[in-house]
Amino acid sequence: MRMLLSIFCLLAPAVAAAAPFAYVANEKSGTISVIDTATDEVAATIKAGTKPRGSAASLDGSRLFVSDQPASALLVIDTAKREVVATVDLGESPEGVYLSPDGKWVAVAVELSNSIAFVDAATLKKEFNVKVAGKNPEHAVFSPDGKRMLVSAEEADQVDIIDVEQRKQVGSVKVGERPRGIAFTPDGATAYVACEHADKVYAIDMAKLSVAAVIPAGNKANGVTMRPDGKKVFVSNGGDANVMVIDTGSNKVVGNIPVGQRPWNMAVTPDGKKLYVANGRSGTVSVLDAQAGAPIRDVKVGEFPWGVVIR
Repeated sequence: MRMLLSIFCLLAPAVAAAAPFAYVANEKSGTISVIDTATDEVAATIKAGTKPRGSAASLDGSRLFVSDQPASALLVIDTAKREVVATVDLGESPEGVYLSPDGKWVAVAVELSNSIAFVDAATLKKEFNVKVAGKNPEHAVFSPDGKRMLVSAEEADQVDIIDVEQRKQVGSVKVGERPRGIAFTPDGATAYVACEHADKVYAIDMAKLSVAAVIPAGNKANGVTMRPDGKKVFVSNGGDANVMVIDTGSNKVVGNIPVGQRPWNMAVTPDGKKLYVANGRSGTVSVLDAQAGAPIRDVKVGEFPWGVVIR
């Protein structure tokens, strides 16, 4: 018995420290590639409708929520079984999927209705829709406190602001043409928005709801993600096949990291050490050192990977 307890004590820290998985939506393959972030190898491939795009994971990691455009649906994947276990009707052409900080809401940008659908993460029922001014909304990102949401749209030159409790749009902030990815600093004070046609990143002061800085970006700036410590924000430049690193203290570009062709949406591991970048035209995910700002390796996934969520 003493020997068994000793073995358990030795194994327990390893189990507790198990690395999370990176889930990659491959829109042309209709699959989710599951990457073990400890080994950076594909551990499994999950069938996920016809054209999966946006994705978000539940707080406990037991469920993955994925938009399937042709089916106008939200797919619910059991991450233990690695299969679709439920679908939620959303409306035509759903794209970005985001989880509220408290885990209650799954929010999905629905392009053709110019709205954000709010689904109860526990009951899987669509509770309400919020109309936005921007046409073809793509990303709908919660502020860290969950009270507000910023929405970008492909046919717009502003980001729209939703008050989650009031369930309506309450304002907007003018930025460049075709705003895409959005990321908040951990304190919620600043949001960064990449504008693809403007080739710029806009830093928005969330207290004043105005642009605090305009940062020159590369060609077709697109995906945006924040390092957990809030010191660096990463922006994918789709036309330049690189990821730009911005220092949030100075709002200056401090690096460019080469990746695959047509980098799109990205995610950082919870410990802030690795960045995973979906390269649409390369069919790969570039794994980057998020602290040193350097490439580690590329992982082959399905066709046209759209984005990554890590849990």
